[in-house]
Amino acid sequence: MGIVLARIDQRLIHGIVVTQWAGHTRAKRLMVVDDAASKDEVQKTAMRMSKPAGTGMSIIDTDTAITNFKAGKYDDHNVLLVVREPETLLKLAAGGVQIPKVNVGIIFDGEGKTTVKKMVSVNDKEVADLKALKEKGIPVTFHFVPGDAEEPLETYIK
Repeated sequence: MGIVLARIDQRLIHGIVVTQWAGHTRAKRLMVVDDAASKDEVQKTAMRMSKPAGTGMSIIDTDTAITNFKAGKYDDHNVLLVVREPETLLKLAAGGVQIPKVNVGIIFDGEGKTTVKKMVSVNDKEVADLKALKEKGIPVTFHFVPGDAEEPLETYIK
């Protein structure tokens, strides 16, 4: 099966992901692809402690993810992929990773960012990256929790 959903969530693995999205997607593996988190043993330990029983977890860098997906390592898994930035998804797609859908969950506010929706603030690069994902034929939606209405990219980013 591979990736069932890719979620952009700057908190990475946290309550909403493990209690709602993992079940909603029937994920058997939670995968964080983040170059910084993959090298942070404290952060990795904290994320692993929160994973649901019976669910695998990978916290890896972008290059390892591309290598593993190309090798078919996750072909028989339902993978919920979580990344911090849209740019990571572009790198994965460029590396041949099949991404069926992108869910924009949480992108924190900060300098040079515009809030487009509750819990989502983007800068020009993030807007360009989200549009580039859509141009690759990957659906991009805003969807904070599974019970909320799913809204297409164009609702908030023209």
